[in-house]
Amino acid sequence: MDKIIYLHIGNGYSVDVREIIGIFDMDNTTVTGTTKKLLDKAQKEKRLFLATYELPKTFIITKKRVYISQLAASTLKKRLANGGGFI
Repeated sequence: MDKIIYLHIGNGYSVDVREIIGIFDMDNTTVTGTTKKLLDKAQKEKRLFLATYELPKTFIITKKRVYISQLAASTLKKRLANGGGFI
């Protein structure tokens, strides 16, 4: 049986790594209208999930939802490399 790994995205929320399509930095990607449209569409379809009420730094696209996190994309990348961020 395969080991299931979850990525801790902040504030006690985790995402199954098998569901992740991409992790994107808010500062570098929200410059374009395309990203704004994607986030607006996810919100209208009730697929946008806020894992923070702090300043958002990253959005994570999964097969079912889009998550907003206050953690930097580089932090999430390190957590993935170290098994998901659980201690």
